[in-house]
Amino acid sequence: MADTDNLLSPEELEALTVGIEDGSIETDTGLNISALAIKHDITNEDRSLSMNLTAINLINERFVREFRVGLLDVLRTTAKVNTAKAEIMAIQDYMKTLEAPLALSSINLHPLRGLSMVCIEPDIIFACLDNFFSGFGGSKINLQSDRAFTPIESSIINIMTNILFGSLQEAWAPIMPVRCETVASDINPQFIEIAEENDLVIVNRFTLDFGDGASGDIAIVYPYGMLKPVRDLLSSRVQSGEQETDDSWRNNLRSATIDAELEVKVVLGELETTFKQFNQVKEGDIIFFKKDDYARLLVRNVPLFDTEIGVQGSQMAVQVINALRPED
Repeated sequence: MADTDNLLSPEELEALTVGIEDGSIETDTGLNISALAIKHDITNEDRSLSMNLTAINLINERFVREFRVGLLDVLRTTAKVNTAKAEIMAIQDYMKTLEAPLALSSINLHPLRGLSMVCIEPDIIFACLDNFFSGFGGSKINLQSDRAFTPIESSIINIMTNILFGSLQEAWAPIMPVRCETVASDINPQFIEIAEENDLVIVNRFTLDFGDGASGDIAIVYPYGMLKPVRDLLSSRVQSGEQETDDSWRNNLRSATIDAELEVKVVLGELETTFKQFNQVKEGDIIFFKKDDYARLLVRNVPLFDTEIGVQGSQMAVQVINALRPED
């Protein structure tokens, strides 16, 4: 039997209500009355858990460079490959944007746990197929949602997937070595599952443009939870990755320009005259002018150095005295 001895009687409850309403009984006198409640849905992951998308974007930039070269080597086609910034979203929101048929693959990135996904739009497949057989890559085909890819189209998908895997492994190499492996393939997004519907994923989109109106997207989707265990590694490598990018750019620029030919000339002095005086000059005339302290060396008419004129062996030579500042 319930203990009712400690329950308030109706008369006491009525008196308490009247006292609260007329202010004779103080309220808001409990503990932590200034604390604010924050709504939190424990079924959703927090997308602000210090995931360094800068590192993911650097990986994507390396992937683009490798993938473009891979397409040229294997398919003999040059495509413009552009990447968008990585996005974090719920997987159910991303899957709603997909329409069959697509070349979908769930993949393992060993040693990372969980499944990722690769999505290739059919326009890319047909453009690569057209280029593979010496076409112009501008074919467009309207597909029914239940239309499966033919064996030759599937072969092109396998070729592209192999190029993508090699490029992805090279892109991840400065962060950590990964090995790509296909787990399942399908044309319908409903049959590819890499995470629960409320889980977050990192969506990386790459747009391929083959010209003549042929273009499409490739997406690589990482589950957010798969990368959380290595987020410290991503953060620690992002700075070294940026340095690597700068060094690589500098070395490539040096290699590309080291053999460039430049027009160099040395100016001993200059003088001003009128057209009339210049027109009266004859062979044997002596023209007097004030010689500067140094001759000036110009590269493509840009003055760079002060020099002195001399002789080295049987050739005339100049000795660099000092470099000119921009204001000079």
